Amino acid sequence: MQIIPLHIEKEIEPSDDLSELILKSTDLNDGDILVVAQKIVSKQEGRIVDLSTVKPSLLSEGISSQYQKDPRIIELILSETKRIVRMEKGILIVETNHGFICANAGVDESNVKEGYATLLPINSDISAQIIRNKIMNQTKKNVVVIISDTFGRPFRMGQTNCAIGISGLNPILDYAGTLDSFENILRVTAIAIADELSSAAELIMGKTLKCPVAIIRDYTFKTEDHEIDKLIRPENEDLFR
Repeated sequence: MQIIPLHIEKEIEPSDDLSELILKSTDLNDGDILVVAQKIVSKQEGRIVDLSTVKPSLLSEGISSQYQKDPRIIELILSETKRIVRMEKGILIVETNHGFICANAGVDESNVKEGYATLLPINSDISAQIIRNKIMNQTKKNVVVIISDTFGRPFRMGQTNCAIGISGLNPILDYAGTLDSFENILRVTAIAIADELSSAAELIMGKTLKCPVAIIRDYTFKTEDHEIDKLIRPENEDLFR
């Protein structure tokens, strides 16, 4: 398996076509997996906010005074939030409107000019599908597109890239019903391959290398249509809610 960096030097704007930028930067093969950083998708989709236009609510003002955070950022976080999971040590862990559990609802001030913040795409599955379909139409190459973002993890230090949108791949490889090396039947083993592919891509994408896309080549998979919701554990199965 190969992981190939794809550098895009220009600052992404809503007028840009991400599929065209990708195709201008590289030649793709059938079966390539494109891992695309959420930040360039959000910029291209106009999910960038001028903080001077944000008017904090009384709730945002109260939370910001307690946690020493910009009340405008708190207001954006709350607007992207379905429920607050926990607030402590200046960090807001929330469930986003998409169903993701993450810090600050994905609202981010990094890799964007001062005074602005980016939000997660409204529907990253659709974002991935648009890129994939355009590449298919222009090249006749069947690729997979994964939109990735960096999340923290409970019980583990550090962050890792996770899939927040997908097109062309089942995000879970389910081994249930297959035999292990001792011919025992596996019953519950299901590997989150979309997250693992995203994390592998992060090793060469970095945060400061102007490499917002990685190509994963020669990974064997079956083309399938699924949504990223398949990675979200149902509430009745979640032992930590």
